[in-house]
Amino acid sequence: MSLKLKLIIISSLILIVFLIIIRPYYLFVTKTLHVSPIKTLLSLDGLKTYNNHVNILFLGIAGEDRDGPNLSDSIVVVSYDLKINHLTTISIPRDVWSEALQDKINSAYAYGEAKKKGAGFILAKAEVETITGQPIHYGAAINFDQFEKLIDFIGGVEVSVENSFIDKEFPIAGKENDLCDNDPHYKCRYKTVSFTKGVSLMDGQTALNFVRSRHAEGSEGTDFAREKRQQKVMEAIKNKLIAFVNKPDVVQYKKLYELADKLVKRDIDNQQLAIIFKNIILKKNFKQEKIVFSEDFFVNPTNNLDRYNGLWVLTPINDDARTIHKYIDCRLNQKTNCEQLKQK
Repeated sequence: MSLKLKLIIISSLILIVFLIIIRPYYLFVTKTLHVSPIKTLLSLDGLKTYNNHVNILFLGIAGEDRDGPNLSDSIVVVSYDLKINHLTTISIPRDVWSEALQDKINSAYAYGEAKKKGAGFILAKAEVETITGQPIHYGAAINFDQFEKLIDFIGGVEVSVENSFIDKEFPIAGKENDLCDNDPHYKCRYKTVSFTKGVSLMDGQTALNFVRSRHAEGSEGTDFAREKRQQKVMEAIKNKLIAFVNKPDVVQYKKLYELADKLVKRDIDNQQLAIIFKNIILKKNFKQEKIVFSEDFFVNPTNNLDRYNGLWVLTPINDDARTIHKYIDCRLNQKTNCEQLKQK
């Protein structure tokens, strides 16, 4: 066989491999996601950063079928260190009081959207910055009413339930204003949900009940416990998505993207996200950690309730968020003795 013929055969095989195997994925990335591989590799269309960190605010909003559709059920900042390949999730209690809003911080996105479409991110970022002491570069709002469809699509999530608990006052969507035949306790507005300690495979509805529950007896009824549960579900979703995309199936990729794109509003584009993912994949020693606040940083004020419009709220201890700022900065920048900043 001549050298020329060998080259023709090899070239033909490479072309066939590209057309059959690689091309569908290339088209998915470039045409569906609108991501340029060249720009991604060269980190063009760069990211906003602060001290090598890019900070993204994730809001879980109630959804159109619920009372207060733009209130944030969950508030999480994802901070990624581009230099050391380290990702940190920071859970912010939804009941933190905002002096500027004269309301809880979970109302910021709703107030912004009510004033102007798209302004919800601007106001929510500003409010979260006052708590974290970190600039928030991008935002994403996830519609919880649709989120369960994503969890079901990937086959559910495996979550470790830390403590068994029962919530007898879990709100039923659509019954927020039901008069319940003049029942003074409005029992028809609620249902009972329960969880047993141990590992559980949760479908979408169960996972949302798990993270939304607010009225369990004991320690699981606190906002701090709720934040821990949200972190657990986020971690489980991340693990399931990684397993999902590791199975090459461009048809399923397209379905997943179309579903996710419908339930997430964001001001960060796919090209910018691709640069982050490229960094995570190509750099070594990827690490992830969580920051979940506790009573060491926030307190429920019991005096001067008129100041808080009669709401049950959380405020930084001594009304000073600087300790929280220092603690977050310490953790994000891998400093030592961060736990000593906690106020007992």
